[in-house]
Amino acid sequence: MIIVSEECVSSILSEEDGFTAVEAVFAAMARGDAYNFPVIREAIGYADALYGFKSGFDKAGLSLGLKSGGYWPGNAQKGIPNHQSTVFLFNPDTGQLSAIVGGNYLTAIRTAASSSVSIKHLARPDSKVLGMIGAGHQSHFQVRAAVKQGNFEHVVAWNLHPEMLGALEKTVTGLGLTFESVEREELAARSDVIITITSCDEPLLMKEWIRPGTHLACMGTDTMGKMEVDPNLVAAATVFTDEVAQSISIGEAQHAVAGGLLAESAITPIGDVINGAQAGRVSQDQITLFDGTGVGLQDLAVATAVARKAEEQGLAQSASL
Repeated sequence: MIIVSEECVSSILSEEDGFTAVEAVFAAMARGDAYNFPVIREAIGYADALYGFKSGFDKAGLSLGLKSGGYWPGNAQKGIPNHQSTVFLFNPDTGQLSAIVGGNYLTAIRTAASSSVSIKHLARPDSKVLGMIGAGHQSHFQVRAAVKQGNFEHVVAWNLHPEMLGALEKTVTGLGLTFESVEREELAARSDVIITITSCDEPLLMKEWIRPGTHLACMGTDTMGKMEVDPNLVAAATVFTDEVAQSISIGEAQHAVAGGLLAESAITPIGDVINGAQAGRVSQDQITLFDGTGVGLQDLAVATAVARKAEEQGLAQSASL
């Protein structure tokens, strides 16, 4: 087997690699060529940590494996990321362990890739203003991936802790865009595309604030009880997702569905749009919403791509059990 270290992953994995892998696996999921296994995610009763496993098999991309990891909220004070994960890949022909891949940078890239896939397929082509709700570690990856899929010129941003916005501004201006810190209602009124990437459990954006034609990528809700936007906004939008089963149980749509505001049948897998089986945006005034819950197949697809790249470049370590 090979080992691809966290350092190696961060040196060779690009936004383009992540986008290509994630778009392809979403399409494979919609065709029935790839499927996720049930997610295990538990509070371990220690260090306030959440820990779990995501796994699946992509017959088209020949990715089989699991991601093990979780969220340790105290890690920031220790100078390490709160999210910690490792991906294990297996040979689908033999079941043998084929690769161990560092999963922290990979997770950030694949999460940003999924929102950028949604921007490519659902946002208005003339979108110029990107709104960012959240300014944590992941927000920087989100911005870098998003600008590759549109002609954005300006970023408006809000964060619960405004002192964190300075670092995001540096990332944005480094990309050649202008930056402005605004309140949430103004952000909603001015944005063509909005990305939410927080760990909140209450709505940060209300239905009446959102202007016609906006595309929202809701990326922070991945656990039962979390919430980033008004359930009435979810119900008013045309909703797309990575996986419907996760969208209605742990994603942003969970509250609208539970409240009877949105039918499960009204949620479209974005893979169907990629494959041309379902329409994406059908009008300039339509509000579209992508519920990015984060599926194991994303991790496996990107890990498979980076493992191949590391092996081809002679950067992977070899080991045996």
